[in-house]
Amino acid sequence: MSSEKVLMKGNEAVAEAAILSGCRHYFGYPITPQNEIAAYMSRRMPKVGGVFLQAESEIAAANMLIGASAAGVRAFTTSSSPGISLKSEALSYIAGCDIPGVLVNVQRGGPGLGTIQPSQADYFQAVKAPGHGDFHMIVLAPNSVQEMADFTMDAFGLSDKYRICVMILSDGLLGQMMEPVLFDKNRIPAETKKDWAVTAQSDKRPRRIVNSLYLVAEENEEANKKRFEKYAEIEKAETKWDEYLTDDADVIVSAYGIAARVARNAVDAARAQGIKAGLLRPITLWPFPKAAFLKAADKVKGFVVVEMNMGQMKEDVLLATNCKKPVSGVNRPGGTVPEPDEILEAISKIK
Repeated sequence: MSSEKVLMKGNEAVAEAAILSGCRHYFGYPITPQNEIAAYMSRRMPKVGGVFLQAESEIAAANMLIGASAAGVRAFTTSSSPGISLKSEALSYIAGCDIPGVLVNVQRGGPGLGTIQPSQADYFQAVKAPGHGDFHMIVLAPNSVQEMADFTMDAFGLSDKYRICVMILSDGLLGQMMEPVLFDKNRIPAETKKDWAVTAQSDKRPRRIVNSLYLVAEENEEANKKRFEKYAEIEKAETKWDEYLTDDADVIVSAYGIAARVARNAVDAARAQGIKAGLLRPITLWPFPKAAFLKAADKVKGFVVVEMNMGQMKEDVLLATNCKKPVSGVNRPGGTVPEPDEILEAISKIK
């Protein structure tokens, strides 16, 4: 790609960033509104010596990701909300096997088939229950086409570093919108040596097994405890957020993804009316930036959480702040994007 900015859809930016990150194995299945990723990969992968495979189902695509990642190569899969549900079993296996994996969810409204319009209704699924068992994924929430590219590059590095699945939690609006994007070669993560990967057997190395099955309960318990030690390390080193006009804020607005861009406009409008509002945007939804919210709770009068769902992240804000201050919500479920005026109204009600 050129070192100059190019105009791309968010979905296309994700695909190109994955290729630049060394991904040469893509497995997917058609579903709106993420189809541009698969279409882009189908064109580009043959040109870079990669593999594009349209699987027979979302379930198959996710299990192909397991196989490729276990073999030590950079691979990823993408889908939209109903398809992510089908992939959830494989996500648990990825966690149980302690292997990397990169996953993109371009969210649409639900439940069920719902709508193809943008949504943030998969927050709980991403950060609380991505699959059966006791595990986490790193969840990154971009709010621009540039961040769609940057966070995809970050995802491959984090996934390799911690042997964990990393999800880019996008939405139908971010996936379809077009903005200038620069592919920063300084962000491209270097490949790490994977001495755990299942590769061709040789007398020169010990036998390698990638497995999530423990027939002895105590061994499974020990594996889970070690995994949570890793999660604690990730929380300490990789938690990220962004702040805007929070230093003197009386009211903190919190939002992620495309909703955060609308919320920022509302913060500017509040400031124009003399209301000291600020924006605290989580970038990692897991690990959630609890310390930033707890610190803010000591200074502000209250919080307004803006979401394209019925109030899922609001629960994490309440937990992070120990319910020290009131937390209200602006909620637009089912495929509707919030308006700055309704956020401004909620801000004005915090006394």
